[in-house]
Amino acid sequence: MTRKHIDLLDFSELPAPVYFRYADFGTHEYASAHRHPWGTLEYAAHGVLHMDVDGRRFLSPPHYAVWVPPEVEHSFYSHQPINYRAVCLAPAVCDDLPQQACTLAISDILKSILKDFAARDVKIPEHAADKRLAQVLVDQLQQAPVHECYLPYACTPGLLGICEALQADPGDNRALAHWAAQVHVSERTLARQFVRELGMSFGEWRQRLRFLAAIDALDSHRSIQEVAFDMGYSTASAFIAMFQRQAGCSPDYYRRSMRRSSAARRMPGV
Repeated sequence: MTRKHIDLLDFSELPAPVYFRYADFGTHEYASAHRHPWGTLEYAAHGVLHMDVDGRRFLSPPHYAVWVPPEVEHSFYSHQPINYRAVCLAPAVCDDLPQQACTLAISDILKSILKDFAARDVKIPEHAADKRLAQVLVDQLQQAPVHECYLPYACTPGLLGICEALQADPGDNRALAHWAAQVHVSERTLARQFVRELGMSFGEWRQRLRFLAAIDALDSHRSIQEVAFDMGYSTASAFIAMFQRQAGCSPDYYRRSMRRSSAARRMPGV
């Protein structure tokens, strides 16, 4: 497996209070641990964003973004190709944003502004209209719902082992009772551990994991039914219903949107 290092911004300070960055990263590209004096909203318009921030693991689908405050160490890795977008904010702009790394829900307004700026390759808003849009974006970020992490990871060895086993095989359908036996606790005890340590039930955590895995799997030529079976669903309809709840669109719509976006980025002048 060949890993390719991602070039970082070569700034000692931002050239503008709000600076935008766009890139398409391929499989197995990475940025090693680093920090900078500005805050960054890290977002994948397509694909799943994988980051380590201040010793915590973050995985975020396209309707969430990872907020990294100024001077917080973070790194990045792309397991599959992603359409990456970042909003870099000068320290003074970060005052009303979370002081700890977290996941922010991305509103439709935020998505639209990011999509528009990316299509026009606006890195520094210079025209009056773009400056107003950038201010709307900052206002939206300040109001965005905060989540600890879309898919939190455990700290205790037993629970961490279960999470890693499921990540290695998201389609594993073995019940909570099986995993409880693996770590020598009762099913009820393990259920409480999931809620206490991860903030959600075993079923919710596994569903979120499958959704993230499905996003990566849809960037392939496998049929929706094949992806559904790989994710542990006995029918394509059950998988489609899960994906629709999580993404707000069907897997087929998401795939077609991803491919249209990828084709547009390959066109000359785009």
